[in-house]
Amino acid sequence: MNFLKIAAGWQERKKSMWQISLYIFLILFGIFIGIMLYEPRTLWSGIAFFWTMVWMVVFLFCTLYQYSEWLASHDGIIGMLILLFILAMGCIIVFPAVLIVMFFVEGIKVIRHEGLKMSNLLSMLFSVLLFVYLAVWPAAGSLGKNKLSTALYIIISFSAIYILSLMAVYSLSAVLNLIHFKRSRNADYIIVLGSGIAGKKVTPLLAARIEKGIELMHYNPKAVLIMSGGQGPGEEIPESEAMAAYAKDKGVDTEKIILERKSVSTEENLLFSKELMDKEKPKIIIVTTAYHVFRALVLAKQQEIKCIGFGAKTKWYFTLNAFIREFAGYLSLTRKRHIAVIGIVACIVAAVSIMA
Repeated sequence: MNFLKIAAGWQERKKSMWQISLYIFLILFGIFIGIMLYEPRTLWSGIAFFWTMVWMVVFLFCTLYQYSEWLASHDGIIGMLILLFILAMGCIIVFPAVLIVMFFVEGIKVIRHEGLKMSNLLSMLFSVLLFVYLAVWPAAGSLGKNKLSTALYIIISFSAIYILSLMAVYSLSAVLNLIHFKRSRNADYIIVLGSGIAGKKVTPLLAARIEKGIELMHYNPKAVLIMSGGQGPGEEIPESEAMAAYAKDKGVDTEKIILERKSVSTEENLLFSKELMDKEKPKIIIVTTAYHVFRALVLAKQQEIKCIGFGAKTKWYFTLNAFIREFAGYLSLTRKRHIAVIGIVACIVAAVSIMA
């Protein structure tokens, strides 16, 4: 009789675990959907997506646990689940090594195609630093012989983990803001961000942005293209004039193009383009290269510009290097917040070390 009570209690606990995991998953999923509908231009979109996926996995495990007796009589399904688990663990273990090799190889490609410049070394430098952190840095922990070195090791380790975690969330948020299920948005303006020209000629990277803007015009027929870009060093004319000429050659009517000739940065692209709009509460699409979309959206959010972003494709080897540069730009935008987090942790570690 006691055995039956214990078994019944165990079944109830299993059911409770399954229900709790389901409720938490549904709540997190609702929060994620709310963020994506209301304001996706924030790291909270990536954070919400990550925890939604985590609890989806927990819910699936609880579901398997709930129906473990049924699974016990189906060896084929159990074998398949074990294989999937082994593959998943293998991917997790191998992923850091793949990441290091990928960034190193793509870093070499950037140097070969774009030349040896500091901005082109970011991908390779990231792979080297990641290798040092994962393979060399742990050994440094055993070298700490006093409170100061131990505290310093903890602070540096936390800073590295914090930045890597931030980079992962930034990547998730950036990808989520590139996903659009429809291109027809009844847009009033499509802002194409400039990226530099060669003399009077648009570069392949800038051409891809313009062509993306033209493509979106077909789905948003009432939209006007705002070509945004001033004249930089080595440029014979403002970028916007070269962009407009390229668009006209592709069949875009002159009256469907507005030129913004003053900007020399993404912040100014958005600010001066906004000044050229004469509609109240306009629907705006920003077009730039895929790796640049999220930071452009964050800057637009800071300027209270309601918009969505579409990304133009570029070469993969260039994307990785440019993405690191974009992430560095995001860190610069939000540096006070991150310095405060690391500073608070450093103070706590130092205080504990002194008291110990």
